[in-house]
Amino acid sequence: MHWLTLLPPLLAIIVAIWKKEVILSLLAALLTAEFLLSNFNPALGFLAVFDRITQVFASGGNTRILVFSLLIGALLYLIKQSGGVAAFVNWVSHKGLANSKRKIAAMPALLGVLIFIETNLSILTAGFIARDLFDKVKMSRARLAYIIDSTCAPICVIILFNAWGAYLLGLLENFQLTNPVEKLIYSIPYNIYSWLTLILVFYTVWSGRVIGPMKASETSQQVVQASKQDTVKATHAGFMLIPLLVMIGSILFFMWYTGDGEILKGSGSKSVLWAVGLACLVIFTMIRFSSHSQKSSTLIKWSFTGMGQLLPLVTTVLLALALGNAMKDLGTGEFVSSMVSQNLPLWSIPAIIFISASVISLTTGTSWGTFGILVPIGVPIALGTGLPLEIVLAAIIGGGVFGDHCSPISDTTIVSSLAAGCDHLEHVKTQLPYALIAGGLSIIGFIILGFTH
Repeated sequence: MHWLTLLPPLLAIIVAIWKKEVILSLLAALLTAEFLLSNFNPALGFLAVFDRITQVFASGGNTRILVFSLLIGALLYLIKQSGGVAAFVNWVSHKGLANSKRKIAAMPALLGVLIFIETNLSILTAGFIARDLFDKVKMSRARLAYIIDSTCAPICVIILFNAWGAYLLGLLENFQLTNPVEKLIYSIPYNIYSWLTLILVFYTVWSGRVIGPMKASETSQQVVQASKQDTVKATHAGFMLIPLLVMIGSILFFMWYTGDGEILKGSGSKSVLWAVGLACLVIFTMIRFSSHSQKSSTLIKWSFTGMGQLLPLVTTVLLALALGNAMKDLGTGEFVSSMVSQNLPLWSIPAIIFISASVISLTTGTSWGTFGILVPIGVPIALGTGLPLEIVLAAIIGGGVFGDHCSPISDTTIVSSLAAGCDHLEHVKTQLPYALIAGGLSIIGFIILGFTH
């Protein structure tokens, strides 16, 4: 069944491109995976789909992600209806911070660099603050989604003082390395994909030029519609800034709290959920008892309206999690990684590892899962062949992020679409050319590194 394990993710990608419907594609892939797992019994496979979906809730972390996604919808809608977003846009415009497309595009990119402590925190903050400003100057939400997605994940694997670094270090500590921290730090300059991706983002911000499907998004009717949304009377920017600052500060505090005083060891899913819940409470209270007071019943109605708007996205997250678990049982990642250990020329190993990490991340939708599969394989390969370990690590990390950027079932890609208020498949389609350029150059770069080391 080895090659058949690739069928579910490939089907998900094909159906998504063909029908332009991500939920349908995920359902088709999940049904196929369960069909394979039930020894080609269609009836058992169909029933297993429902069991697989309900099993997602057996994980506290998964459940927190889903509840968090719903609460984000409530938070966004309450902030919008409070008039805080409109007031913030007016304030930024008055200060001259939004008098050009370049300045507005630079805002989420710089926020993505500055908030490197946690990926979702970085994506959500940058997306929420910039989305209405992008509408104001008629830049597409797809461009915003690309900027935040292609800034936040790469910067988190370059500045490794965060959960990414802690996780990778934990994987390395299973081997008898003299100084695993040093090896991880030395891998940073060789992380070709992440550096190239950041360069492409800031080139796009500075030049204003876009390529591929992004051009169509910039001139599509969606941009026109976004600029003609129902307007809300501006009140005070505090209605937007205070809840966001509460969310940012709370995530950091709860990471420290759940990590027993060490932020890097904290629970990301708990911290994000608790912080968003607290931010919802803050904006709810602010509106209820301000001079622009609304009845509690109205605020509750607004909250459920916001949740309802994100229900399709939450369903996408649910199905993506279920599919990821099914492919783990199929052994999709292990099959792809096993191809690395075959007889290969030494010079080709870094590039092959990068490609393998990309394929695993693309098909499973998780860069962290890719690291968990390939680090235990890549470290012995490096130690056994004499290849510099930092180059092998860079290939694994960069490939994981590359595949994540290309994958329609990636949680980071989904959260970026959410934060930007962009159609999910449009984000995947418009980001793909940039990712492929950086990925293709990375393969060439790792071939050169393989020859020169």
